[in-house]
Amino acid sequence: MEQPPIGDVFGEMIRDAYAVRTGVGPRPLAGGRVPRPVIEVIERDDGLINGAPADHYLGEPGEWQPHDHRALRLCRGHVLDIGVGAGRTAVELQRRGMAVTGLDTSAGAIAVARQRGLRDTVLNTVDAYASASARYDTFLLLGNNLGLLENAERAPVFLSALARLANPGARIIAQGTDPYGTTDPVHVSYHRRNRERGRLGGQLRLRLRYRLLATEWFDYLNCSVPELEALLEGTRWQLKTVDATDRPYYLAVMELRE
Repeated sequence: MEQPPIGDVFGEMIRDAYAVRTGVGPRPLAGGRVPRPVIEVIERDDGLINGAPADHYLGEPGEWQPHDHRALRLCRGHVLDIGVGAGRTAVELQRRGMAVTGLDTSAGAIAVARQRGLRDTVLNTVDAYASASARYDTFLLLGNNLGLLENAERAPVFLSALARLANPGARIIAQGTDPYGTTDPVHVSYHRRNRERGRLGGQLRLRLRYRLLATEWFDYLNCSVPELEALLEGTRWQLKTVDATDRPYYLAVMELRE
């Protein structure tokens, strides 16, 4: 079967979701027709396919989960929102008068974030941006973006890049998911398969699909709190607090070691 072209899947999806929600954007709805749903398709390397509406990436504070509100109350100083997407949390921080920069690798998502009013954005990877002169007091990894640690090999590289961008006393506020409470045999067998291959159980191998486009395959990590603590060993970050009120989701606060 012919493989889909690689492209800015997330950006194309967010542009369309924004047009559906607001009626404006690069591809506004024509003729007043009922818009088609904008669905993010997530394909896992064992063949599992999930789909979810993309509108939640544009949610206003009244639509958020409680842990999102708790996370924003922990922010201080200059904030770098990593994986800013459409600016869901960064725009709200800006409304509250905080200095916030949104970083993403998706040009389409950055364009929508700017259209929604986010003033300071960076189109780059964390690794490349780590050589910048900017320094931050808070790093946000919300929307399950603790997953950007990817795997045991990648995590220390990612965390080192953040340390190079950090002011003394900086913190990472990350929302993660503990994957191991499930009894779904599809997921339980996937965790077992991962461990047999020397991977963390919740280490996902994914690609995103939207319409005709796909991303490259990438790792995305769901990990338990003990696994997170193990990943932090030998880095400049230490786990300070964990808020597991909304299991299986949790908020982890990591602080730069002195």
